[in-house]
Amino acid sequence: METLEWAIGLPSSSHFTGRFLEVGTGVTCRDERVPVGVVASIIPFNFPIMVPFWTIPIALATGNCIILKPSEKVPLSLSFLAPLFKQAGFPDGAFQLVHGGKDVVEAICAHPDIQAVSFVGSSTVAEIVATQCQRVGKRVVALGGAKNHLVAALDCDVEVTAQDIVNSFTGCAGERCMAASVLLTIGENQALVDRIVELASQIHPGSASGEMGPVIDAAALQRIESYIHQAESTGAKVLLDGRVWEGRQKNAGFWIGPTIILHSNPADQALQDEIFGPLLSIYSCNSPEEAIQIEKRSPYGNAAAIYTRSGLIAEWFTKRFSVGMVGVNIGIPVPREPFSFGGIGRSRFGMQLDITGEGGVDLFTYRRKVTTRWTESADSFFSSKL
Repeated sequence: METLEWAIGLPSSSHFTGRFLEVGTGVTCRDERVPVGVVASIIPFNFPIMVPFWTIPIALATGNCIILKPSEKVPLSLSFLAPLFKQAGFPDGAFQLVHGGKDVVEAICAHPDIQAVSFVGSSTVAEIVATQCQRVGKRVVALGGAKNHLVAALDCDVEVTAQDIVNSFTGCAGERCMAASVLLTIGENQALVDRIVELASQIHPGSASGEMGPVIDAAALQRIESYIHQAESTGAKVLLDGRVWEGRQKNAGFWIGPTIILHSNPADQALQDEIFGPLLSIYSCNSPEEAIQIEKRSPYGNAAAIYTRSGLIAEWFTKRFSVGMVGVNIGIPVPREPFSFGGIGRSRFGMQLDITGEGGVDLFTYRRKVTTRWTESADSFFSSKL
């Protein structure tokens, strides 16, 4: 809704309206935003309404037609949404919907009449989409996976930090690119670790407040469990084991509860890979420098956060994180318009643009520059008419 409201105001936005300047005697330059034409958005399963609303309002407000391809795992949300655009009065073709899997994605990337593509999903697929689009000269921003590092300084507010971290790694069953996946404490912070475990253990399976739903499918469940098994086998300590949920759920689905693993080896695989589930890995660093080194080794560059009461500490980490989005005492640092959503590294492929806000405007439009000179002076014009 925030993106929609911002897009509605684009006609008066300084990022959208053209600039004008007299660059020489009798010579002016101006620019204007031009829609690229037909654009497409390929949508992930985890946010079947929110992610489309990152792109639909901006694409339409800037004068384009848009084609949406929802995840084949969750086709119903956009199928419900599509008729509402017709009811709202949009002309035929302004909003279109196509269903399918890999073949449809490849067709979108190759189609000569589709001028720009946005994608949100795994890094593996994001790289393929970006490569295929760039091969045919198509505009593309493809957002991939993440491995978000949250750093807790010794002076952090234990209660606030613990609640925020739990919300971050368990929200949406951890199936979101902004979820916390690694907590790096600076020195031992047993009080914080204990409180995180306590709060996470109070979450139950379900869909009400204080509950957490299942993961998307059997493959996701097996992947998450494999990382828990692997961590155990290499000596890591499971502080909270979500595998006990398998026998507790009452509804159908693929259930695993919040899981917290304490690592002693920074090379453990669970600390490196995107797991995409409600699993938090904790590692105690000997220094702030070690925490930054661990974060910088990650090939992803989506988001990171620092928890502290000190502005100096916050600034130190903010300047050193290698990510596109940083949180200070915020575990889900999603920027709001006009700021744009997007990471760096293997969290983003294609054009060096973000996907919402001003980045979305840059993706779905190009600037037309007009330079004008009139050779006849005003004095000669008026004298000839008198």
